[in-house]
Amino acid sequence: MRWLFSILIAGLLIVALLAVWAWHDYQAFLESPLQLGPEPDQTFILTAGTSYPAMVEQLHAAGYTGRSWHWRVLGKLQQPVLKAGEYRIIAATTPLSWLEQLQRGQVIQHQFTIIEGWTSRDLLAKLAAEPLLQPDSQGLTAAQILAEVSTPDTSSWLLNGARQLDQELPEYVILEGMFLPETYSFQRGESDLALLRRAHQALLRIVESAWTEVDVAKTPLEHPYQLLILASIIEKETGWAAEREQIAGVFARRLQLGMLLQTDPTVIYGIGEQYDGNIRRRDLETDTAYNTYTRAGLPPTPIALAGAAAIQAAANPASGSALYFVASGDGGHVFSDTLVEHNRAVQRYLEKLRSSNRP
Repeated sequence: MRWLFSILIAGLLIVALLAVWAWHDYQAFLESPLQLGPEPDQTFILTAGTSYPAMVEQLHAAGYTGRSWHWRVLGKLQQPVLKAGEYRIIAATTPLSWLEQLQRGQVIQHQFTIIEGWTSRDLLAKLAAEPLLQPDSQGLTAAQILAEVSTPDTSSWLLNGARQLDQELPEYVILEGMFLPETYSFQRGESDLALLRRAHQALLRIVESAWTEVDVAKTPLEHPYQLLILASIIEKETGWAAEREQIAGVFARRLQLGMLLQTDPTVIYGIGEQYDGNIRRRDLETDTAYNTYTRAGLPPTPIALAGAAAIQAAANPASGSALYFVASGDGGHVFSDTLVEHNRAVQRYLEKLRSSNRP
């Protein structure tokens, strides 16, 4: 009986040792980084409905060489609910931190930047070229896109401004200026309409805040949509932050005095796709809804996507007496109070242009 008892004790000892070894091996598994091959960082796409065992198989297919029983124990203990998406596995990712990523939905965030001065058509073209976004806007009309991005919070002034346009204008102009230039994060496979909706709502917040600062006696605007139109012209006229409020001041004073705005970017927008990079006298004389040389006041819609700084400048124009400005030749502008001064500045600019073109 003693030998049987000794065997039993030895067996129990072996089992205990195996249990201790298995526990330490499992703990080492939890704390050791995943090894998925030579690349230190890898992406991992988990599709909707993927089960926990299928996820583990996907890891093995990607090159993971760990023991399957470790994952089975982890799955039993954690009972994880996995969230679909695109994830990043870095060199320090352990099985436990990996599972936490999948349960929390800590997916990779990609970036899409809307540039100040883009037109709405530029924006839609860039979205169509972004392979990580779901192209749900493609095939929709401008009116349908506007309806998709609008929410119950969308202000009536914006929708009314866009919908009450001359029926002869191209339909795409109702989207002009409707999105705030900014960098937006998105997940792989997210709808481009969701990104547009966020950009639209961000624009509303900026314009509505800026409108509270407008002094209509100083800047004769009737509603926030006109503020957005003015901001888009400022956006296209200068990229210099220091000049935005000065240019806003010139336009505000011209509106007050009933003077034509005479701003080339509006003419160019009216030319549309036929614009070849040169603006000619006949372009300035050809009447369109956007020709501010032939029509008084603001054009009917924004002419570009205006950034927050341009919107703030339109709401807070600089004081002064300048009514004219022309390019200085170095990226900025020369501001003048009188037409005589302005014509001299134009001549200086033309002379500088001619001298720079000489061989």
